[in-house]
Amino acid sequence: MELLTGFGLATAAGLNAYIPLLTLGLLARFTDLVTLPAGWAWLENGWVMAIVAVLLVVEVVADKVPALDSVNDVIQTFVRPTAGGIVFGSGTAAQTAAVTDPGAFAQTGQWVPVVIGVVVALVVSLTKSTVRPAANVATAGVAAPVLSTVEDIVSVGLAFIAILLPVLVLVVAGALAWAAVRLIRRRRARQAT
Repeated sequence: MELLTGFGLATAAGLNAYIPLLTLGLLARFTDLVTLPAGWAWLENGWVMAIVAVLLVVEVVADKVPALDSVNDVIQTFVRPTAGGIVFGSGTAAQTAAVTDPGAFAQTGQWVPVVIGVVVALVVSLTKSTVRPAANVATAGVAAPVLSTVEDIVSVGLAFIAILLPVLVLVVAGALAWAAVRLIRRRRARQAT
């Protein structure tokens, strides 16, 4: 389940680096839905969230303007994979630690979730960066704000689904277990009469 969370968050980061970062930080700080591993707790720091929120606003605006969106995509080609590695690493397992001792980090294999997140976000980001210029040329720039808005909505949706999926699975499993118990009790009650 944690892998699905990591993949969802990294995919969201490939579309917009700051949405999953801010989502994780806000949910970790203000709800019980997310508990970040100790090495990743800096994501819920107020200053970090404020900086990420400002960067999100800049990204959202820049991504809506034809031609500027392509320049933004070039810059974000480095940012999105980094964010993907961070959110995959912080969202997949409590045992994934931040890099405090690079030697130990490399030997334990804790770098694997971070690398997976980088690769997932990079593939999504490169796909986005390839499609956008073609769409801008084909539509004389009209597609830029539309595609950007759709990407932002998908990124928000993926981030929340990735985080809420484990909760939803537990709720559904609980409901199915409750229904099974009721069904068994009804059958026993019918057999007893």
